[in-house]
Amino acid sequence: MFKAFKEFAFRGNVVDLAIGVILGAAFSSITKALVNSIFMPLIGIVVGGVNVKGLSVSVGSAELLYGQFLQATIEFILIAFALFLFVKAINRFRSKEEVTEEVPEPTTEERLLTEIRDALVSRNDDRI
Repeated sequence: MFKAFKEFAFRGNVVDLAIGVILGAAFSSITKALVNSIFMPLIGIVVGGVNVKGLSVSVGSAELLYGQFLQATIEFILIAFALFLFVKAINRFRSKEEVTEEVPEPTTEERLLTEIRDALVSRNDDRI
């Protein structure tokens, strides 16, 4: 049982996925810091010195914190854009190996069928 688990856990895809999740979490924290420390204060300055995260509206006894939603949306857009640029850069640097398919030699049957087809075509051309 342990051997089967070991084979599963250390297959390439599982390890790659684990590394991707860890890097994604680290990248997310960097992006959140960028949004919270740089972008949101700049947006606050643009909209008149307002703390965007603190924006809310009271409806009856409930308080809707739409500023937190706005900040989370901006974080998501920036993370998605940064990942897009990262993947684009990786694809640019990845070597482009041209896949060349070798055409296999036709079998005897395929050669005979080709000859029959060509003979029928030439016979029909002679009748016209």
